[in-house]
Amino acid sequence: MSIQFVEIPWRERTVRIEHEFLSPAQRVEAGAPLIVFLHEGLGSRSMWRDFPQRLCDAVGAPGLVYSRPGYGRSTPRAADEHWGLDFMHRQADEVLPALLDALDVPRPVWLFGHSDGGSIALLHAAHQPQRVAGAVVLAPHIRVEAFGLASIRAARVAYETTELRSRLSRHHDDVDSAFWGWNDIWLHPDFPTWNIEAELPAIACPLLAVQGLDDPYGTLEQIRGIARARPSTTRAPTELLELPACGHDPQRDQPDALIAAVQAFMARHR
Repeated sequence: MSIQFVEIPWRERTVRIEHEFLSPAQRVEAGAPLIVFLHEGLGSRSMWRDFPQRLCDAVGAPGLVYSRPGYGRSTPRAADEHWGLDFMHRQADEVLPALLDALDVPRPVWLFGHSDGGSIALLHAAHQPQRVAGAVVLAPHIRVEAFGLASIRAARVAYETTELRSRLSRHHDDVDSAFWGWNDIWLHPDFPTWNIEAELPAIACPLLAVQGLDDPYGTLEQIRGIARARPSTTRAPTELLELPACGHDPQRDQPDALIAAVQAFMARHR
């Protein structure tokens, strides 16, 4: 299906959300839930490239890919809009539910989130457990590490001095909206206090957490912290996948290994 737009109410205005539904190459397996893809802090629908389609084909499930407000072809941030420390909570608790309602998406769904999108997936699964059948999170953030903040500072320098802005502009109608919305809040002096570990025990679905060993934005403690905060149970297992030769983007650095792992995980727990 081609790219579409839907309007949702958010932050006392109406925002337009760019989205695309994906169908697997083969017939959808019986009972296969929709997989909702949640992009990274500088991502968009288009920046996933062909990975969502490849995963949907492999697991025999439909997918939904969208750009959050401020990203891609979705409504940019307003000129005076500054995100708060709760910006990922607001995406999890307000934007995602409003989008799924506007699109009449049956619940429960599977969530597939990367980086900030992984944190949003964890928060949505914790706050609305009855609406989530399972979750896969890549390079999620559950706390702020000085290690990662150094890379975010380096990204700011790269945006101002290299071709990074030009490359990102291919994926965002308002590239400054996307970059500064993300970078400003992550480098806010109060943001090091951000932490969602206390919320993770409420997650009631199967959860696969993935981390690259060479990720410049987070250490293995991000996913190992998930396992400590939310111990595995028979009905709601927590599984970890630590990928060598992999940076912040497992879907680009190790796509085949990632797809195989997700396919096996969903087969066991769907």
